[in-house]
Amino acid sequence: MQNKTTKNVLLSGASKGLGLCICGKLLKSGYRVYAISRTLSGHLRELGEAHKGRLFFKEVDLSDPIGAANAVFKGDFIPRAFPLDAFVSNAAQSYEDIVSNIDEAKLEGMFKVNVFSPMLLTKYAIRNMLLNRRPGSIVHISSICAHTGYKGLSMYAATKGAIESFSIGTAREWGRRGIRSNTVSPGFMEIGMATSLSDEDADKIRRRNSLKKAADPESVADTVAFLISDGASSITGQNVCVDCGSR
Repeated sequence: MQNKTTKNVLLSGASKGLGLCICGKLLKSGYRVYAISRTLSGHLRELGEAHKGRLFFKEVDLSDPIGAANAVFKGDFIPRAFPLDAFVSNAAQSYEDIVSNIDEAKLEGMFKVNVFSPMLLTKYAIRNMLLNRRPGSIVHISSICAHTGYKGLSMYAATKGAIESFSIGTAREWGRRGIRSNTVSPGFMEIGMATSLSDEDADKIRRRNSLKKAADPESVADTVAFLISDGASSITGQNVCVDCGSR
């Protein structure tokens, strides 16, 4: 039997990087996490073993938005009658190039993963919350580059700007039903895509912010956990920058 006080969270992109960090934070905070990603990493499997009965995983490809939404919400992973309390949309794909070299196929693929899939998953997450008469929280992971601009990241930043606007509209539409929506914009972190940077390039980015260091993934994860908690019950329609003062 489920503990009625344990909240259920859907988390995308949970297998590595920031998503893995968020997953660990949520599990340590007592949440039950329904994690989706293209693959099950060894680190995520270890988290599941350490938190038995509170981490559930499904392999989902977000490059197929309709297929992804169906896999999550129209099967036995998160059925209609199963109460969902929060959705954290973390999964993202980066396509880096200058604007004059835009590749339409790569651009479309990135928008499917970064915008269309999160939108459809949000649609069904809200329907689940309404059906089960639950207040809920939605958090989309954005990026500081949507606000500051970085060479080669214009297209990626556009996807994050789109999801921020979507989140604000979602907050306006569904606040009356107790459903909140916010975004978190991390600054440069020394994980994931950033690991391919040279030491010189990484140091240049660190020197641009007020604290002269990379953003801490744990700090980002703490912010996400706070936004889905009851302690953030009055916060919606906001974008929280966790960027060491990059702007």
